[in-house]
Amino acid sequence: MKLKPKRKRLVFVTVGVGILGVAALLALNAFREIIVFFLSPTELLEKGAPPDRVVRLGGLVEEGSVAHGPDASVRFKVTDLKHDIPVSYAGLLPDLFREGQGVVAEGKLQSDGSFAASSVLAKHDEKYMPPEVAEALKKSGRWQEGPKP
Repeated sequence: MKLKPKRKRLVFVTVGVGILGVAALLALNAFREIIVFFLSPTELLEKGAPPDRVVRLGGLVEEGSVAHGPDASVRFKVTDLKHDIPVSYAGLLPDLFREGQGVVAEGKLQSDGSFAASSVLAKHDEKYMPPEVAEALKKSGRWQEGPKP
């Protein structure tokens, strides 16, 4: 049976749209696996995170919470002034890391509620601050404007 040209175009377009749809689904699935979410301690505690999902935890290093251990390990708490989460990290910390300063820790939430960081980024201003953390700092009076470029 020979198809008419109009029907051939319809079949061709339908197959093409189907192939593009499958390709888009595969691409979105791949991106979902590599996207790293950025959450404040409150968001992380409220929403939780799957144990196998890498997330970024952002906030302030709580005053008096930094404890250095053996073999360049360190424990500290990240806070958004509402909630705090204990973080453990093994490695060298950035030069700008200090209590009361902003930090972003990338890693996984543990079943006990602590956070195991695989990397730590220190911030010297609000450029990478989650909006919720910046708002909480402004309300508490602890907000410090960074220098204008």
